[in-house]
Amino acid sequence: MSTQRIGIIMHGVTGRMGMNQHLIRSVLAIREQGGVALKNGDRLVPDPIIVGRNAAKIEALAKRHGVERWTTDLDAALANKDDTIFFDAASTQMRPGLLRRAIDAGKHVYSEKPVSEGLTEAVEIAKHAKAKGVKNGIVHDKLDLPGLLKLRRLRDSGFFGRMLSVKGEFGYWVFEGDWMEAQRPSWNYRAEDGGGMISDMLCHWRYVLDNVIAPVKSVSCLGFTHIPERVDEAGARYKATADDAAYATFLLDGPDGDIVAHINSSWCTRVRRDDLVTFQIDGTHGSAVAGLHKCVSQHRVNTPKPVWNPDMPQPLDFFEDWEEVPDNTHFDNGFKVQWEQFLRHVVEDAPWSYTLAEGAKGVQLAEAGYQSSKERRWVDLEDLGL
Repeated sequence: MSTQRIGIIMHGVTGRMGMNQHLIRSVLAIREQGGVALKNGDRLVPDPIIVGRNAAKIEALAKRHGVERWTTDLDAALANKDDTIFFDAASTQMRPGLLRRAIDAGKHVYSEKPVSEGLTEAVEIAKHAKAKGVKNGIVHDKLDLPGLLKLRRLRDSGFFGRMLSVKGEFGYWVFEGDWMEAQRPSWNYRAEDGGGMISDMLCHWRYVLDNVIAPVKSVSCLGFTHIPERVDEAGARYKATADDAAYATFLLDGPDGDIVAHINSSWCTRVRRDDLVTFQIDGTHGSAVAGLHKCVSQHRVNTPKPVWNPDMPQPLDFFEDWEEVPDNTHFDNGFKVQWEQFLRHVVEDAPWSYTLAEGAKGVQLAEAGYQSSKERRWVDLEDLGL
């Protein structure tokens, strides 16, 4: 057994998600565990270089977490042939240009989502990566959440029978920033800066629905700006120009006929459910509800028989008749799992299906969601030919 080094250019990891999930809990965690096991018995150890515009900020981040290399010179980083992969977690507006530069430099690319603000750019960058022959990936982290892995396990076992419908609830109350500091950055609520619930979340719902339930073929969506004014990080009031909620219905191409899915996504809701996001699948033989980690199921033989009676309090406790789906295995951090999969894909051509083409599908659904909201109609999704 020997050790192999792989250099990774990490751009945009001073932000919360890039730093916590990608740098610390994925790449550095893989390094700390001694690398990724390859099929020949070798260990593949990542060697990251942090790239950003603020020298003081990235130097402090590097020192804090024992990263030996950092730079503000992206061109120099891309020119270094000893670094194989370029990763981006910066702003969506910059992403297509950054990915193109990395692809042209011969780097394999891995990216946060959305891959771009518009479908045309998303398709172009996916085609460009394919034409240049570089391996490429888009983050699909929610697919490796324990709750959704259990939900998919139930689907694959035939537990649901014929799947009928899906209900999703996502979001929480994001404070306006006046009397209580907001939990999310102010750009999220400015359309001109790339903010918007539809653009932020429908790309996630595309890969979740496609992979956990069935492919999405049509959408009807209403985007709404419930809070018209917020307060930014400097205490200044600003107009919220982006949608802060999206109410979407999807038609899925199920194996036994169409499946109806509805997902509410909102930064203007207070949580009274098991988790910040929950998905319920109802089928002829059973139902299941999954959050980030837990999943509970109810088979038809365990289904209670309620009777509508408005004249007396409900005697049934509807939580009692659900059973928790056991772990039965160790679930690692979903971001880290996908990093390991992508690293194996780059080095030994291990299976990988979450390409930039899949990222374009997410942008396609978000764009269709905005079109549907504007025109108040269903929008069908065409084959992108990728």
